[in-house]
Amino acid sequence: MGSGKGATSSSQQMESSIEDLRERHRLELENLTLTTQPFKTLRLFIQAIFQYFKQSVLYLLARGGWLMLLSTLIAALGILLVTIEGPHEKHVEEVSHYVRFGLWWIALGVASSIGLGSGLHTFVLYLGPHIALFTIKAMQCGRIDLKSAPYDTILLKRGPSWLDKSCGEFGPPLFSSSHGSRVPISSILPQVQMEAILWGLGTALGELPPYFISRAASVSGGKFDAIEELDASSSEDNGVIATHLRQIKRWLLSHSQHLNFFTILVLASVPNPLFDLAGIMCGQFGIPFWKFFFATLIGKAIIKTHIQKNFMQSKRSTWLPHLRCLQISRKSGISHLLQSGTLLCGLCS
Repeated sequence: MGSGKGATSSSQQMESSIEDLRERHRLELENLTLTTQPFKTLRLFIQAIFQYFKQSVLYLLARGGWLMLLSTLIAALGILLVTIEGPHEKHVEEVSHYVRFGLWWIALGVASSIGLGSGLHTFVLYLGPHIALFTIKAMQCGRIDLKSAPYDTILLKRGPSWLDKSCGEFGPPLFSSSHGSRVPISSILPQVQMEAILWGLGTALGELPPYFISRAASVSGGKFDAIEELDASSSEDNGVIATHLRQIKRWLLSHSQHLNFFTILVLASVPNPLFDLAGIMCGQFGIPFWKFFFATLIGKAIIKTHIQKNFMQSKRSTWLPHLRCLQISRKSGISHLLQSGTLLCGLCS
């Protein structure tokens, strides 16, 4: 009997010490921030990056040695082509244009969706105005072959070449006038499709950090901050709009067991401020990565971008009266701002 009681007491003490250890670990994680412990946080961050990089390299060497070798050969060939002069230079330059074009629009998409809703609204600043300007120019000139190349779009330090050209430089109109509009939307859409899809791909990539952070919190036995704040704010009253938005979020949280491929696809396809919460819940409740990513990619890069493109081009009748305002603004010395994607003069007046 005595030995049985001693074993029970020892087991209880061990469980109690384990609980204390877990509680201390949880408190340490809560206090581990850049503001409270900046050096320790940066040190652990660097260690984690090194560890993940090491694991990735070891994985590639173990299971994809041929892929590593092929990547090395391609990189070496690329460096060789860039450094050596010859007739291939124009092809290398063309490839570099495409690479810059792709990275630019993907980066804009990432900047738009990253940061739990606090990202840069690059659709309003860049992609939307780019579609608007191209549509206006195509309607003015009665033709769609305005670009000198697929990458002839708004970029970091320059605007598209077709923006400053007169219609006479492109040739006579190819579309006859019909109901005051010479170029159908269905003909304009393919001309701006590549940059729109790349931007949508970037927005899908920007949704991954909340998913991974929430998944890591779930694996470690904790809750992501956004879910904790939602739980803590259940009794707060911050106005009618905030209350309804919080109710929608709580409904979405309570129905998280229904987050399948189709549900994620629908949430990603419709512009809404709640998709960050959907990504957080997918990570928190263990939705497989590829299911989440492919649904997000299809929804954002294909369905959502086409909805936004059609919306922008359906408003073309609103832009035409403001074309004079745009031309005056460009002559006033803010052409760089317009080329960066600002149509505030035409959309707000």
